[in-house]
Amino acid sequence: MADSPLNYEQMIEDAMRGVAREALREVARHGLPGDHHFYITFKTGAPEVEMPAALRAQYPEEITIVLQHQYWNLLVDEAGFSVDLAFGGKRQSLYVPFAALVSFVDPSVDFGLQFVKSEAAGTAPAEAGAKPQAARPGAEDGGPSAKEAETGASEAGGDKVVSLDKFRKK
Repeated sequence: MADSPLNYEQMIEDAMRGVAREALREVARHGLPGDHHFYITFKTGAPEVEMPAALRAQYPEEITIVLQHQYWNLLVDEAGFSVDLAFGGKRQSLYVPFAALVSFVDPSVDFGLQFVKSEAAGTAPAEAGAKPQAARPGAEDGGPSAKEAETGASEAGGDKVVSLDKFRKK
């Protein structure tokens, strides 16, 4: 397929980024309906990512943010989105280009997109089995992890890696 003048893989990546863009636009206009919430993982070192230096130092490769109850000023343009989130009780502004996305998941409806490559970073997502670093607003000050917040309980026995392939529509 590398020799084909039609780069279907890139077309699919662009379309999937468009789905994430449209979902975020809808939420920016009307808020999150019902139980919907998003886990968005992106490459922190990708070009045009804007985030506080201390947060980038804490998550030098990638970060997973959660848009659920406490987010402000969600704005979406063709290239990316900006949002304010609370980290350690302090409101921080982020700008994330869609090209930096690694995954976009709405667990309330078992929907997820995992991007084959992060265009802006020019790298593939972490190898299978690798655990991405996650940040849930408030987690670093003793708040619940993303999993604990969703299930309401802490899992004993260590980390659990979940493949997003089960969310991907075939």
